[in-house]
Amino acid sequence: MNFLISFVKDVLAVPAILVGLSTLVGLVAARKSVSEVISGTVKAILGFVILGGGAGILTGALNNMSPLIEAGFGVHGVIPSNEAIVAIAQKTLGTQTALIMVFGFIANLIFARITPFKYIFLTGHHTFFMAAMLSAVLSTAGLGGALLVAVGSLMLGALMVLMPALASPYMDQITKSSDIALGHFGTFGYWLSGTIGRLVGNKEDSLENYQFPKGLSFFRDSLVSTSTVMFIIFIVAAIAAGNAFTLKQSGGQNMLVYSLLQALTFAAGVAVVMYGVRLILGEVVPAFKGISDKLVPNAKPALDCPIVFPYAPTSVLVGFIVSFLGGVVSMLIMGLVGLPVIVPGLIPHFFVGGTAGVFGNATGGKRGAIAGSFANGVLISFGAAFLLPTLGALGFQNTTFGDADFQVIGIFVGGVGNALKGSAGLLAGVLLVVLAGVLFIGSRTNRGRKYVQPTGKKIA
Repeated sequence: MNFLISFVKDVLAVPAILVGLSTLVGLVAARKSVSEVISGTVKAILGFVILGGGAGILTGALNNMSPLIEAGFGVHGVIPSNEAIVAIAQKTLGTQTALIMVFGFIANLIFARITPFKYIFLTGHHTFFMAAMLSAVLSTAGLGGALLVAVGSLMLGALMVLMPALASPYMDQITKSSDIALGHFGTFGYWLSGTIGRLVGNKEDSLENYQFPKGLSFFRDSLVSTSTVMFIIFIVAAIAAGNAFTLKQSGGQNMLVYSLLQALTFAAGVAVVMYGVRLILGEVVPAFKGISDKLVPNAKPALDCPIVFPYAPTSVLVGFIVSFLGGVVSMLIMGLVGLPVIVPGLIPHFFVGGTAGVFGNATGGKRGAIAGSFANGVLISFGAAFLLPTLGALGFQNTTFGDADFQVIGIFVGGVGNALKGSAGLLAGVLLVVLAGVLFIGSRTNRGRKYVQPTGKKIA
């Protein structure tokens, strides 16, 4: 058991290693030369290491901004953080989480093989987070032991094919191909944004097409525009927090210089992420052609949300800002109606809100990006508030899950669990019947869509 848990944490929970192993299998299955196998595998791993490094740079800058906002505007409440809530859960549910992750990944491969949902979910840390959430909610609902692991694993495996399928129609519009899918458990928010965009906007009026006046032509460069916008946000937050607080946080650095350096650091993180994404796509897509041919016919890799950032960088920035505004409005409403106050977390609103902006822009252009990302901000705020009671003891830890799929699934499972409390067998049966029904209905619907086989071509 200790070896199994260690294997999960050291291999399956590390996206770079998981993607590298998948790339290795695909290249070997495609009968590539030893040189191509080694080169492709190393580049795929490097791409994810670079992507993770860029995400770390972004997270560090956002973490420096959060205290300024809290101090400057007096914001206090529950702060959603997937990493924090999972770390707390591991103290009591570490074994269950590890087992659900292992068997959930196996279930993902089986479902991809026998259903029309040909997605291999490769975002290892989100798989780990969902396994932790399921173990917490199912245990609170009354399941335990092997039954908890079995139900949790089947649910996880199904979500790992269903969520990429839900995003797939909009994802194909973003990438202008069918070679990759989105593997990130914020999919309900992305789907909502894409749907709203389709209803309220015009995709031809894309944010990416807007031309700035000649005097502002430097804004055409996404990194320059990102630096400028983030500098404005940082300096406003620093002024609100006060010079004394900012000096203490920055280690005595001038407020203006500190804000500028943090904004530039954030933009550098965006650049690193985009480079990592291109490196990953250049190796993973051809490798999955090998997996398609040998293991899971027509398999598609489902990758982390920054995979869409290079396709619409302006929409990412707009989505982040508008999603955060949606979170602020939601926070004010919660304070008025007596719900737990959810403080907008900059990290979920950047990654999830930015991705929602890309989805909304792809289907509804400017209006779609704004309306869709605002709706995402409201969804992940109220979703976090309603999820708290279903987490049992974890709900009293002043943090919760920040992304939509954790919230929606957790609220649903928690609601069924409360209705059937005291009957573990009946609860497990109901959840599995619902799961089978969703898979069946989704399979029938998916068969009605025209399937485009991945090309296996490298993406520049």
